[in-house]
Amino acid sequence: MLLALLVGGVALVVLVVAGLFAFGVRRRLIQRSGGTFDCSLRWDTPEPADEAAVDTSGKGWGYGIARYSGDRIEWFRVFSYAHRPRRTLERSAIEVIGRRDPEGEEELALLSDAVVLACVHRGVRLELAMSDDALTGFLAWLEAAPPGQRVNVA
Repeated sequence: MLLALLVGGVALVVLVVAGLFAFGVRRRLIQRSGGTFDCSLRWDTPEPADEAAVDTSGKGWGYGIARYSGDRIEWFRVFSYAHRPRRTLERSAIEVIGRRDPEGEEELALLSDAVVLACVHRGVRLELAMSDDALTGFLAWLEAAPPGQRVNVA
């Protein structure tokens, strides 16, 4: 009985270590091509009736890694084993409609230095939360669209 518990415990520890190792390897593979930044995403947010009605409950945020890939941003969930991005945002379809600091419970759900960017992508409202440095790079990437492409930055 004791031997069975010991073997089961060792097997459980090995599985946990292997799972954590797989997360690390996956993150390295995503970051290998460069152009990545930490980015939380809240998809399909309701349109507020006014500025004071913005949802600051902290619900719906997913922590992830965003990667520049040509004229797209690929967003991967951190706590996933998937090799494909969960969301893909095309530069020509992103419209920035606002910027704000996290408020209320959002401050606990997001990274400490995050700035929230409200956007519309193909008619779907979403919010991206990233550091000031990542935000500067993101806005520069949006504005660096090839000639003839429409860029909407508020």
